[in-house]
Amino acid sequence: MRHVVLFHSVFGLRPAVLAAAHRLRAAGHQVTTPDLYGVPAADTVEEGFALFEKIGQDAVLDRARAAVAPLPPEAVLAGFSMGAGVAGAVLADRPATAGLLLLHGTGGAPADVRPGLPVQLHLAEPDPYEPSDEVDEWRRSMTDAGAGLEVFRYPGAGHLFTDADVPDYDPAAAEVAWTRVLTFLDGR
Repeated sequence: MRHVVLFHSVFGLRPAVLAAAHRLRAAGHQVTTPDLYGVPAADTVEEGFALFEKIGQDAVLDRARAAVAPLPPEAVLAGFSMGAGVAGAVLADRPATAGLLLLHGTGGAPADVRPGLPVQLHLAEPDPYEPSDEVDEWRRSMTDAGAGLEVFRYPGAGHLFTDADVPDYDPAAAEVAWTRVLTFLDGR
């Protein structure tokens, strides 16, 4: 069993995040789902980006750090899209984390990676927010830093392919991803 903190996408804290948390809890994990916005979730990605800009990156990161402060130091940091970036940013403050789980976006700086840190990334192929050349460079830098990195690409899936409430949803890719996620968490 692991404690997992699951950061939402730019949309905000949506039913898909809560459903993911429920799935992980059903598998025996403790899951925290912080609301980094403090307002109702957006209905469109454009509204989500507007919310993020209004609230500000510094406030979002401050809320994320406050949310993880009471959690065990080895809690797994996880996130969806923008939330993957948030998980990666929080990693700098949590060197004992048991793993970094990134869904729909990269996150984490090589300088913050301890040797052997388990990192798992799930991305659409192609992904309009994560160009392949940037992902390849991120992969090289994380591997060079010593991360135990697994990267899974999902051909033909949309960016947020695990979110049943958006057009990107791909149920087959989502099931494969969740199977891999549970294996990752069980191995920590």
